[in-house]
Amino acid sequence: MYDISLRPLKDGLFDPFCKYVPGFVTPLHVTSLAFVAGLASCYSIASANSTFALLFWALNRSLDCLDGALARHRGTASDLGGFLDLLGDFIIYSLLPIAIARASPPEVGCSVWISVAVLEATFHVNNFILFYVAAIAEKASNAEGSGQAGKGRRKELTSVMMRPALIEGMESGLIFTAMLAYPSALQILSWTMAGLVSVGIIQRTSWVVKALA
Repeated sequence: MYDISLRPLKDGLFDPFCKYVPGFVTPLHVTSLAFVAGLASCYSIASANSTFALLFWALNRSLDCLDGALARHRGTASDLGGFLDLLGDFIIYSLLPIAIARASPPEVGCSVWISVAVLEATFHVNNFILFYVAAIAEKASNAEGSGQAGKGRRKELTSVMMRPALIEGMESGLIFTAMLAYPSALQILSWTMAGLVSVGIIQRTSWVVKALA
């Protein structure tokens, strides 16, 4: 919900570090390191080591911010970099709740897995909406030269695609941090996050329907 408004703050925080990154280290190297740190966080929490999981998670989030800042600083931002960055994020976001559930005590039973399964389902539906909108926007962009109608539709779809939702990157990061810090609260946090993502799904679906109607 606050990702766009906090973007200048994030850039201002990480931009100064770009000049200290050696020239042979590319943004894609940083993206890869962020992914490895995320996997290490998942492995640590699955092994019931919350301290190391939080440390690796903090490293993952920091590097995830730095790769984009470094690419913009050097003028090397690319679609490939954005794709790999998002791919790594989606993989870690999907694995993290599963890894935490893996470390849950046996007496918890299957209830925690049900909450995680519902959360993962909301992720998939939300991602479908985002990428469907992106595909339609690309189609409208290709039709832009065909006439004024295509141009008008492009404007609407861009507006939809950029719409914020109730829960975005910052809110997700905070909830995942809480899951790692308090693994015993995974079930309630999963249901809470699933509810928030569902609200975002309804918001974005409404905007898509209005734009395409």
